[in-house]
Amino acid sequence: MQTNLADIAMRETMLRTVALEGDGLRALHGELAGPLGDRLMRVVEVIMTRPGRVIVTGMGKSGHIGRKINATLASTGTPAYFVHPGEASHGDLGMIAPEDVVLALSWSGEAPELADIIAYARRFDVPLVAITSRAESALGSAADICLLLPRAPEACPNGLAPTTSTTMQLAMGDALAMCLLQARGFTSADFRNYHPGGKLGARLKRARDLMHGKAELPLVEDTASLQQAVMEMTSRRFGVTGVTNSAGRLVGVLTDGDLRRAFQKGVSLDLPVTDAMTREPRTTTPETLAADLLGQMNETRITSIFALDEAGTPVGVLHIHDLLRAGIA
Repeated sequence: MQTNLADIAMRETMLRTVALEGDGLRALHGELAGPLGDRLMRVVEVIMTRPGRVIVTGMGKSGHIGRKINATLASTGTPAYFVHPGEASHGDLGMIAPEDVVLALSWSGEAPELADIIAYARRFDVPLVAITSRAESALGSAADICLLLPRAPEACPNGLAPTTSTTMQLAMGDALAMCLLQARGFTSADFRNYHPGGKLGARLKRARDLMHGKAELPLVEDTASLQQAVMEMTSRRFGVTGVTNSAGRLVGVLTDGDLRRAFQKGVSLDLPVTDAMTREPRTTTPETLAADLLGQMNETRITSIFALDEAGTPVGVLHIHDLLRAGIA
């Protein structure tokens, strides 16, 4: 088989690209372990003490990275808004309020389009945070806090296309967003509020969002006969009947499997349901994450499960199909 030299060169390029960007991230990691990390923590403090939003801005490729950082901040509990530098000079400066914080990205720190935003921030005493590679640049010297990125070669063979630089910008933005997430105590429940749609939204649903309520619960008291329990089971569509005591607490369940085992033993339908039911069944709470619940049901090979309140009273029931229809899998 003849070796294709062009293919070999292409593979070398892809490996070189990832290697150089990895080198940039390792350099950034080392800087964050020192003074750069201290400055990032100062940025977190400033943002946490301001009542406004984080106004993210940048031009060109830095602007594209800025939009992603803006989206990450907004989706993890930090109100944020992207302002395009060009539009800012034509009226959008009015979107920046005195209580905001401006986060400006520019690798060189000399993007002329940022001049009006920088001047506006200085004029109205809006804290200005810079993500740049040059502290002495126009942006770096004007900033209240300069997050100085390490100088690293671009992965572009010509050293021109932003590659390593934008990768480090993005990583710095992610680090800031995650620190703010931690500072705010942002939870998976909060995350779901910002991601109600799609696969992620489905996985962050809780049992209470999917369970069938009290009106649909298949239940009999522990004084009922096996026949009464079977009638209750067949009148519903969950393949299970819950058994409660006089206080309304769940004490057992009767499943299709319990019925088969009872009939194999020759149990009469006139006997108490307690003679055939499963005691101490698997249960859940309304607050259990649906994704965790699906894993538990798959592991224990059960198809229906009751959700109980703190007193042990059934408040809902879920079938595994409810989880699958919601896109949890």
